[in-house]
Amino acid sequence: MRPEVQVRLIKQLETHLDAGTNVDAGGLMRNPTSVYIDPDLAEREWNEFFVGHPQIVGLSGALAKSGSFMTIDDLGVPILATRDADGQFRAFVNSCRHRGSLVEERERGEDATSFSCPFHNWTYGLDGKLIGLTKPDHFGDIDTACMGLVELPTAERHGILWLHPDPAGTIDVDALLGEELSDEFESWNFDGLRLLGGDTYDVACNWKLAMDTFGETYHFPVLHSNSLNLTFHGNVQCYDTFGRNHRMLLCRREIDEMLKLPENEWRATTAGLPAYWLFPNVQLLPSEFGCFLVRAYPTPGNAGNHVSRISFYVWPGVEADSSTEDILRTIGDTFASIIRDEDYVVAASQQKAANEGSLEHVLFGRNEPALHHYHSTYRAALGMEPLPLLADQDAV
Repeated sequence: MRPEVQVRLIKQLETHLDAGTNVDAGGLMRNPTSVYIDPDLAEREWNEFFVGHPQIVGLSGALAKSGSFMTIDDLGVPILATRDADGQFRAFVNSCRHRGSLVEERERGEDATSFSCPFHNWTYGLDGKLIGLTKPDHFGDIDTACMGLVELPTAERHGILWLHPDPAGTIDVDALLGEELSDEFESWNFDGLRLLGGDTYDVACNWKLAMDTFGETYHFPVLHSNSLNLTFHGNVQCYDTFGRNHRMLLCRREIDEMLKLPENEWRATTAGLPAYWLFPNVQLLPSEFGCFLVRAYPTPGNAGNHVSRISFYVWPGVEADSSTEDILRTIGDTFASIIRDEDYVVAASQQKAANEGSLEHVLFGRNEPALHHYHSTYRAALGMEPLPLLADQDAV
């Protein structure tokens, strides 16, 4: 984040702290609970936001060097992503062109030179080309140049990896981010981050409820009273939108001492925690230690369930297998466990109420503009009627 932006945002946090105020969405919003349970809506979201939309599948550090690979099974088609011999990020349908078996079953690796189907040993290079097949004289005279793995569109920019699960799909990073956010991401140097670890949670709640848990800090003093509230001022934040995306800046308690320093020593990651939402399903949270990447995927056929994948990356200079790495790994594991044991437990209880029809609507407050933006954006993308902004007295 550029220095002038950091100073501006930190001054906003200071103003809110001094005045006892917070961001204000200008009104309240009623969100129908049907959006968390409707199977027809869930199918539309799956088709429009996931299998029909470019997906962020990691940061560049997830494929740190040539020979690195990872498999992805969240998007309706098995995917093999690689870093080829020239250092290019590529992705393929993880399915042998002979009989369709998976060519790679491991979740990830760093030293691959090729991938061989376990069924008949058809072998593919890091670039997806078919480089060998068993007894070609027996099989038949095929054009191996036409029998490589089916390639998927990919893009890599600002240290972020995008792919499209449809071979005929397109990726326009400029359109996905917009000029202002693209400029901000360029200043972060995400391409230097190294993958340290992560976790996966299968949760009995709609994927949007998972996103909702990242949409406000109003709950910090209550739900996170013995965890995040010890290091953050709850119910204080900055908020800006960038088209379909947004950025929150949560307020760390360290801001109190940092404000005593000259402005040229102010740092957004000391004063706060930037939290970017990237449409449709990604939370990107850079900190002074590294960066968290949270991705939420619907469970097809079950609107009330989703899978969250949480990855933790660290900045350059952290030596592998060092005591510093051990400390940062503990920080990452602790943050992920808070999501699992606090946020997602509540999200599952919200899902239960939605399933039972206990409430027709839930209410988004004036101090929860990210929730307004999330759901307005989802609805607009599907051509649904917008949710009106309500005056306080009209919200009941």
